[in-house]
Amino acid sequence: MKKQTETITLEIEGMTCNGCATHIEKDMNATQGVLSSTVNHETGKGEFTFDADKMSEADVINAVNSVGDYSVVNNVDDEEVSAVNSKYKNQFDLIIIGGGSAAFSAAINAEGLGLTTLMVNAGLDFGGTCVNVGCVPSKNLIRAAETVHHATHSNFKGIKPKGADIDFAQIIKDKKALVAALQQQKYMDVVSDFENLTMLKGWAEFVNNNTIIVDGKDTYTATNVVIATGATTNIPNIEGLNEVGYLTNVSLFDLEEKPKSLTIMGAGYIGLEMAMAYNRLGVKVRIIEFTDRPLRSQTEDITDVLVEQMKSEGIEILPNFRAFKFEKEGNDTIIHCNCPDGSTTQIVEKGHIVVATGTTPNTSKLGLKKIDLKLSERGHIVVNEKMETNISNIYAAGDVTNTPPFVYTAATEGSTAVNNAFSLSKQSVDYASLPWVVFTDPQIAGAGMDEIEAEKAGIPFEISKLDLIHVPRALAAQDTRGFIKLIRNTKTDKLIGARVIAPEGGELIQQLSMAIKFGITVKDLAESFYPYLTLGEGIKLAAITFGKDVSKLSCCAS
Repeated sequence: MKKQTETITLEIEGMTCNGCATHIEKDMNATQGVLSSTVNHETGKGEFTFDADKMSEADVINAVNSVGDYSVVNNVDDEEVSAVNSKYKNQFDLIIIGGGSAAFSAAINAEGLGLTTLMVNAGLDFGGTCVNVGCVPSKNLIRAAETVHHATHSNFKGIKPKGADIDFAQIIKDKKALVAALQQQKYMDVVSDFENLTMLKGWAEFVNNNTIIVDGKDTYTATNVVIATGATTNIPNIEGLNEVGYLTNVSLFDLEEKPKSLTIMGAGYIGLEMAMAYNRLGVKVRIIEFTDRPLRSQTEDITDVLVEQMKSEGIEILPNFRAFKFEKEGNDTIIHCNCPDGSTTQIVEKGHIVVATGTTPNTSKLGLKKIDLKLSERGHIVVNEKMETNISNIYAAGDVTNTPPFVYTAATEGSTAVNNAFSLSKQSVDYASLPWVVFTDPQIAGAGMDEIEAEKAGIPFEISKLDLIHVPRALAAQDTRGFIKLIRNTKTDKLIGARVIAPEGGELIQQLSMAIKFGITVKDLAESFYPYLTLGEGIKLAAITFGKDVSKLSCCAS
């Protein structure tokens, strides 16, 4: 039987050079059902011939969207728009702008309430930052890097590691496969049988408080709107940076050829996680940070431990350096920097520049001036604890707002926004005991206040700090890097904050978060049972340290 073939021409966004076009062609030709691909980065178009018995036009579009940082423009065909118009007449109960964790959580809640919902997404594929270019790929690479580290380093004198054979391209391919699988399983499959949800790809812009226009063509109206457009890397305005080229988390994680080296601009948690992962995978890494130390949001005792570890692994850290000019010299990038002593220097980078200088909310293309939506000084949408904006029928959730930027807070906020938009019973989001983790090694984790925040709040407090050298689990593992720090209210004895820096320290923080949330006292923590030779026992010992010297206690003693 003769094969039925079809050809489709697509406009593709995100290509910057011929290498991009070649990348798309290569991946598409490896896609089952695609017979041939021709992509031109100058015209921004690609022509794809495919076996119509094996795939549809929509499958081709999805395949292109899954290749790197590229996306098909205006890929909603007339029939799809017609179907939407016919079924809903472009009127919905709810419009969700965005396609990440907050958006999907909002859509799930809306479906449960029986609301007709339109989700409009552009930029990153459905699933947003976390699954596509954030949490999932970064933690996968971090674990891969830890495997290499353990194969080359030992805490035990009697064990001599023999190293690891690294297939860098395979690591990235496996990462891509994981991302694709989770994007399908945890996002697209979850909503695949929703009866009241319509999903469109396109740029949404407000016409008025109730109406948006998508890609400048079709308008849609809803009773309420949830903005969940997320955030992207903040690119600093430095001379020559755009001309020399740079990577962000979006593009770095897709490089299948191991970089010669990396200079990472910024030492926040994103830059630090990148640095440790790629350094352990055999890439020479340098960090340029314009403040006095990495992870400036945390106290110095935490960052001192982390800096010592990173330097011991060969990562170069340049605090109080500020880049003011970039230029190319052959294949090298020259970075002109102001130094801490006021002089200037030139740094040569033979590999790639990676920008990790924080994030900026995705609000610039939404037409927010038309509706006078209130933004913060940094451009975030201002919301209250109910996810309400200054406009009664418009809510916002996730990284686009002035709330903590985590995927799990975004999910809670998206659901809360829909509930509050359509229910008389209002919900609030409370971040007082919010747990968080930085996935360096050792990991850094926190919940509640630290001592600086407690002092600013005028709360009477006391600190207990237990070095891991006093934790039997750490001694048995021959790995005593870090400490556990507890902050208690001296009037109530209740735990109000905790900070941990330890190998796998993130596994402790949920217990401490729950203790803060439910008003557990330090006395309760000290008198509870903990399994011996667990890292969790360190919490008990840290609680005891408020009143006793644990170095003078026997094992398991109270």
